[in-house]
Amino acid sequence: MTLLLTRSDILRSLQLPAVLDVLRAGFRESADIEPLRIRTDLPGPGTATALLPGLIPGIPAYTVKVNAKFPGASPALRGIVCLHDLTDGSLLAVLDSSTVTAWRTGVAAALATDVLAGTGVVGVIGAGSQAAMTVTGLAALRAVDRLVVHDLDPERAAEFLVQQDIPVTVASTPQEVAAEADVIVLATWSREPLLTARDLRPGLHLTTLGADEPGKLELSADLLTAARVVVDDRTLAAQMGALGNVGLPTDAATATFKEVLTGVAPGRRSADEVTVYAPVGLPWQDLAIAWPVYRSAVGRGRTIDFLS
Repeated sequence: MTLLLTRSDILRSLQLPAVLDVLRAGFRESADIEPLRIRTDLPGPGTATALLPGLIPGIPAYTVKVNAKFPGASPALRGIVCLHDLTDGSLLAVLDSSTVTAWRTGVAAALATDVLAGTGVVGVIGAGSQAAMTVTGLAALRAVDRLVVHDLDPERAAEFLVQQDIPVTVASTPQEVAAEADVIVLATWSREPLLTARDLRPGLHLTTLGADEPGKLELSADLLTAARVVVDDRTLAAQMGALGNVGLPTDAATATFKEVLTGVAPGRRSADEVTVYAPVGLPWQDLAIAWPVYRSAVGRGRTIDFLS
């Protein structure tokens, strides 16, 4: 039997501490398997992506995700994550991919931001669900006392995470965020730099989530060259991420986050150093959400027998 898990099912079963534990283990121990991220343009405004296989040592399952992105839709990402038994391939669960993706990207980014960033005011550029997940995860790891938020829609910026009762200052431009914040999360659909080297201040940290496929970028080449850049995967960052999309090679990344967590490479080396975390997103991160959610939901969710 296959468990069917909708957005509300996932949210009822998602326990942030458990997800953080699996993500930490995944970054430290992720299997030495090439992360396959297959992407193609669709007719019209959309793109389709498949990520496979999602594997973490010690978890007896793997994930395969297939989804499409349509910037004008809400949610912009639609699809499914399939959770399979690692021993025989049986389909354990089918999960909504928009919810899984938002949480795994957000919580993984929060974990890396907490490790790499100094303390201070948190800034947000792009007040959508992805930034909300990242700041929610970051608030579970450290105190977030004030937010400086910019969005193309000022009302959405003003209402960002209003349920968490964190004071918000609305900024009219990305540059205003960079002038006030010490830690900045960017999560937009931008195809041109929102911040450049002239916007940097000593000690600033930036986490850029929008550059996750060819053509998308949020930070300029001169900014990335001036900063200590940490990525989740060097090859993907140069193929379709923040580095390659501004013409920078793989060696523009000073470390992967796995290397930082395992002590192979340092993260922030001084209080004044400028750091950037620029992930593309790896298949195993879907498993870091899907597996604990599945374990929590077994016995109380809807099921279907696809082989009937």
